[in-house]
Amino acid sequence: MLALGVVLFFLLLMVSIALHELGHLLLAKRFGVRCPQYMVGFGPTIRSWRRGETEYGFKWIPFGGYVRMIGMLPPRPEDPEGRLRRSSTGRFGQLIDSARKEALEEVGPEDGDRVFYAKKWWQKALISLAGPLMNLFLALVLLGAALMGFGSKEPTMTVATVAKCVVPAAQAARECGPGDPPTPAARAGLRPGDEIVSFDGVPVTRYERFQRLVRDSAGRQVPLEVRRDGRELVLTPTLIASRVSALDGRSGTVTAGFLGITPVQEYVRQGPLDVLALMGDMTTGTLAAFATLPGKMAGIWDASFRGAERELDSPVGVVGASRIGGEVMAADAEAVDKIVLFLLVLGSLNFGLAAFNLIPLLPLDGGNIAGSLWEGLKRAFARLAGRPAPGPVDVAKALPLTYVVGVLLLAMGLLIAYADLVNPIRLRG
Repeated sequence: MLALGVVLFFLLLMVSIALHELGHLLLAKRFGVRCPQYMVGFGPTIRSWRRGETEYGFKWIPFGGYVRMIGMLPPRPEDPEGRLRRSSTGRFGQLIDSARKEALEEVGPEDGDRVFYAKKWWQKALISLAGPLMNLFLALVLLGAALMGFGSKEPTMTVATVAKCVVPAAQAARECGPGDPPTPAARAGLRPGDEIVSFDGVPVTRYERFQRLVRDSAGRQVPLEVRRDGRELVLTPTLIASRVSALDGRSGTVTAGFLGITPVQEYVRQGPLDVLALMGDMTTGTLAAFATLPGKMAGIWDASFRGAERELDSPVGVVGASRIGGEVMAADAEAVDKIVLFLLVLGSLNFGLAAFNLIPLLPLDGGNIAGSLWEGLKRAFARLAGRPAPGPVDVAKALPLTYVVGVLLLAMGLLIAYADLVNPIRLRG
């Protein structure tokens, strides 16, 4: 089951990447940009076919994909016909000239305004944004299917288990010993399957409310009304006072009542606002993760080469994500639990993929979006000042930084892939 889950999750992740690139392709074609290639993967081609002017296909290295659009780099103002009149001096200048020449070589006389750089700034921004938006849409669909289709597990008023004895929290895993006192629930006669109706005369229908009442009743004997086999009984447990973590994010510990039960968990379907709230939480968490990324990469290095424990919230790549999907499928859990967790993990990864691509650095989509917005801003200022409209933003000038970022991303990807192989995140410990 583990291998099946890994393969299934990997294929679905590749579908997500393919749809990301499809978003770019559809908008590019809609705005008239010529797209010679649409590929899933990198390296040598496995299989390809041509539809119209575009070659579609799959490549052997399945860690991404791309859409090749002509005219990504504009000609220099002194080269209006798209040919380099003279070479720049300096290593970076020659590097830029080489990339510009390669980009202009595939632009034919018949292309006219079908080049990317000739499009309106907002069209270029939308083409670049379409990929991340596709992943955001997939995240919304997957998270919505999990929360609205199945729901999230919430505690009910039905008792699932009754702890037999009171043991210190540090020894919670051990069996009851001869000197361990029974829990208040066991002493009072609570049983699995009992449905709690009221606590200290207060009707309770939500477990969170019941839990707060218990916490506020340390050391007291309290009437507890339960429904058992269709009959209502009143039990009188005396709650033990214990030190527990404070609620509502407060630091430290407080004295709270202890009963000794766990509730039955049932799926409760959520609404659209709950899905949006989850995505809002993901946005906050993603921004925090980006801020701590250098430290996380240091942790991955230690996990890869120094035997350190791999943190559960460390970055993962395609290999690690696929393994997590496999562990979800192989887990000893109900089928519905596996499906929900599978959808949540895949939805979260699509959300992360969208957020990562929106970072305003080339070669990520966010870099092209930032360049397009800057061009629109320059044109707006020129219009207000009564000056001629400036030409397209020359992203070629950012190529040295782009190559540096590209090398860093490649190094990060290889390190994460290695860590995913030798010290992967394990959901089951």
